[in-house]
Amino acid sequence: MNRYKKLFGLGVVLMSMLGLAACSNNANGTNKHAHLSETYTAPGKTSKSADEHSTLKVAEVASSPFTGVSSPTLQTMGEDQDVFAPGGGGAMFNQNKNYKIVNGGLANLKLSKKNKTATVTLRKNAKWSNGMKVTAKDVEYPYEMMGNKNSNSQQYTTDMNDIKGMAAYHAGKAKTISGITFPDGPKGRKAVLHFHRLVPALKYNGNSFMWAGVEPYEYLKNVPINKLASSTQVRNHPVFVGPYKLKKEVHGESTSWVPNKYYWGAKPKIKHISIQVVNPSNVTAALKSKKYDWANGPSSTQYPNVKHLKDYHVVGGPALSYDFMGFHVGYQDKAGASVMQKDNKMNNRSLRRAMMYALNLNEVAKKFGFGLSYRANTLIPPANKEYHSSYSQVPGFPYNFKKAKTLLKNAGYKKRNGSKWLSQPNGKKLVINFGCPQNDAASSAEDHYYVQQWHKLGLDVKFVNGRPQELNSLASMLLKPKQNKVDVYELGFTTTADPTPTGEYGTDANFNMSRLSTKENTKLLNEMNDKKSFNKAHRKKVFEKWQKYMNKEAVYTPEFFSLSWTPVNSRVKGYSVNPGDNNMWGKLSLTSSSLK
Repeated sequence: MNRYKKLFGLGVVLMSMLGLAACSNNANGTNKHAHLSETYTAPGKTSKSADEHSTLKVAEVASSPFTGVSSPTLQTMGEDQDVFAPGGGGAMFNQNKNYKIVNGGLANLKLSKKNKTATVTLRKNAKWSNGMKVTAKDVEYPYEMMGNKNSNSQQYTTDMNDIKGMAAYHAGKAKTISGITFPDGPKGRKAVLHFHRLVPALKYNGNSFMWAGVEPYEYLKNVPINKLASSTQVRNHPVFVGPYKLKKEVHGESTSWVPNKYYWGAKPKIKHISIQVVNPSNVTAALKSKKYDWANGPSSTQYPNVKHLKDYHVVGGPALSYDFMGFHVGYQDKAGASVMQKDNKMNNRSLRRAMMYALNLNEVAKKFGFGLSYRANTLIPPANKEYHSSYSQVPGFPYNFKKAKTLLKNAGYKKRNGSKWLSQPNGKKLVINFGCPQNDAASSAEDHYYVQQWHKLGLDVKFVNGRPQELNSLASMLLKPKQNKVDVYELGFTTTADPTPTGEYGTDANFNMSRLSTKENTKLLNEMNDKKSFNKAHRKKVFEKWQKYMNKEAVYTPEFFSLSWTPVNSRVKGYSVNPGDNNMWGKLSLTSSSLK
């Protein structure tokens, strides 16, 4: 779908603080992992009575309330996308199993290399859930929302400057985006995007050069863009283009849904859907009690107990996401560009690399990932199979405590004046503040293990504010243009089928929270979508160079890959995580009125 950058808590491993520090190096490889089915359909016939009178109940596993931002263009947190998913997320395009855009969705896409254009043509019967027609202006409006200099959206990327007039609009030098036109008027069905260059990424859904969703311009136009995220239209009474419309929202806790009578596709079968936030520590018990038809986002620590539940079937596959460690090295200037500070205490490559080699991620994942998580080697996940570099090509950071100590020693980190902690090469005191999201007891133990290992290395590492942070609070800290509370942090990103990472790591990317900015990084990011990269083999080589470069610099470092998994109750028909199943919510049905 749309290129959402989702920050999420980790909860990926169960670990005690004892024993791991002494585990042996497991070389450059990684542990084996499970193989899961992408679909589940309950046997037997659909029950019309169940579809009409029963409620499909979904658990959103999260340690924090969702923020309640319904607009995909303004969303930052993954939980918001999940709890508003029945509404369709504004998605325009269908895709095949390889995420390539195909015809048949809310809109079709036609690319022209000759004219350097992308033409979006909406369905004739496309309407919002309040009955308003979906128009060409609705295709264009997300770009205004993202690109406006006063916008609260984090979705704008420098890749979008390839659209003519977008850079001028983003800088506040133009009131409109000249490169988006309407052949039959703004209330028509066609929007044409005019590019300075046409890039290979445009063929795939959710790329960072073109937004893949619509926003209801007529419904939102009277709200200043910088106030949209807190507006009644977005927070209380949003409209949708998907198979369901919002019936009720309890802020931060739950959403409930009923069929959208204006939906352009097949009429949804289930008449009532409820999505409720469930704390990670309670989800296993809730499933055992058969309170939910499925659970979004359970951690791997819950897998051993849940996978054996009699009336649940585990569905999943390689996740288009990864967990990472970020090292804060600079700030974001007034123009929105990242600037690396030479005197920043974390702006030392040897320090960053040493901190990663000190962590036995491979052994942690092997022993406690339950086959669902494993040590990551790069910032491109294996789900992006065309561009992910193998462990033999790019090993990542396999545990090597001796190497970690040597890196620090050679870089000039020493214990001075009888201190138990290493000081900086310039002799200044070194205190490192570690930010991590609070989750369950297992993830807390993981984070304490990291601190323990860094202490063993001689580094004075402390938790930000003395403890793991509530996820929204941590994200808020990191997204500030300037901050000095967090020096190293642990989070995760989602990707799309085309994993061009400009939106995460580009100099002007809001999600570049570490504030990485180097000429080589910019050069490699640009080469991923230049003319030569229409040749897939060449493009793959560029991605490999970038993955090696990022590990060398270690401003962002890979932590874990995982399998996404969902336990689905035996009464559900039509559940799927296959990328080519474009309308799962509309196809769902139930075989009984109560959970089995």
